[in-house]
Amino acid sequence: MRIKWAAATSAVTITVSVMAAVPAQALPVVNMEKVLLAAQIDPRRPDSALTPGAKDHVLAVEQALQAKGFLAAQYVDGHFGTTTTTAYTNLQKSFGWTGLDTNGIPGETSLKRLGEGRFTVTAIVSAGSRITHQGKTINTRTKAMLDEAETRLGRTLTITQGSYNVGGDPDSAGTHDGGGALDISVNGMDNATRTDVVRKLREVGFAAWLRTPSQGNWPYHIHAMAVSDPHQSPAAWHQSGDYYLGKNGLANRGPDDGPSVTKRTWEEVMAR
Repeated sequence: MRIKWAAATSAVTITVSVMAAVPAQALPVVNMEKVLLAAQIDPRRPDSALTPGAKDHVLAVEQALQAKGFLAAQYVDGHFGTTTTTAYTNLQKSFGWTGLDTNGIPGETSLKRLGEGRFTVTAIVSAGSRITHQGKTINTRTKAMLDEAETRLGRTLTITQGSYNVGGDPDSAGTHDGGGALDISVNGMDNATRTDVVRKLREVGFAAWLRTPSQGNWPYHIHAMAVSDPHQSPAAWHQSGDYYLGKNGLANRGPDDGPSVTKRTWEEVMAR
């Protein structure tokens, strides 16, 4: 637009041009909760089906991976399968990271670095910090979930194995190497109580099952994985995906043998 004004000490008229501000184009938004769900479920699918509600968010991540040379164009499809997981692992390694930090699971830091100039990240999921509870190491997100399950049960649960326990129990097949993993004692519980504990754990966002001696080299216990914990080990991540696909979380990938619940993440439980 143009504005005309007269100077106070002269008859000269000065014309000033003022350019209207043009807002910067907003970057696409990537919902981390949706990406994490797809990253758990899609690699365990027998086909290239998409996780409902996640396609656009996964596509943005895959397009960024392709732009950086980690993913071929034919895999940019909204399906966060094994090839995309490998590409994400290579992204993490490119940052100089090692160990659990290269688990192929999109975390807040890696997603934001990947998205610089391409997308913004919302619905952040954080595992929180590591703490000691009942003499076992877990993270603060897992502790909050456990607290809520105990409140719903009206009882305290005893942890027999926690998280970040690399090599602690070979029968656990690496599922406790990262975050979000719990084994819980069922001593003194009858079958109905065991089932109720598994149900309440599932209701707050755990993939949980009663494990029996007939299934492996272990006593009766409850095995629980905090769904969408970005610090999980790859083995635990696979169990979380299998849970959503109606599997038992074991190597045989048999049908789920636990109580039926509406599957929700911890973040979805808190939002209700």
